[in-house]
Amino acid sequence: MTITEVSKKFDLSQDTLRYYERIGLIPSIKRNKGGIRNYTEEDCRWIEFIKCMRNAGLPIEVLIEYVTLFQQGDGTIEERKMLLIEQRKLLVEKMESMKKTIERLDYKIERYEQWVVTSESELKR
Repeated sequence: MTITEVSKKFDLSQDTLRYYERIGLIPSIKRNKGGIRNYTEEDCRWIEFIKCMRNAGLPIEVLIEYVTLFQQGDGTIEERKMLLIEQRKLLVEKMESMKKTIERLDYKIERYEQWVVTSESELKR
């Protein structure tokens, strides 16, 4: 696949894809004889993984560390697992915090709705 096709498939700019490659978030993309990037299915799986993790809020530095460990081979499996466990823990904490914020917002919204109903009934009197 060309960079244009991959860009459209994953809704990422071509600049973002080049940046991810440059900083090591995705392995170097092979190029055809004309120097055009030729993304493989494996490359696309990396992009999908990185996009998913970034959307969840994982820092680029953590993802670079993960990719670097992955490229070092099976001897880093335990380190990669621990890295993912730590990131999962942080995401769960973030979700709990967001859940509390949503509950607070729901409470505030309900209070405003009650205020509107009360105000409307007083106007009718």
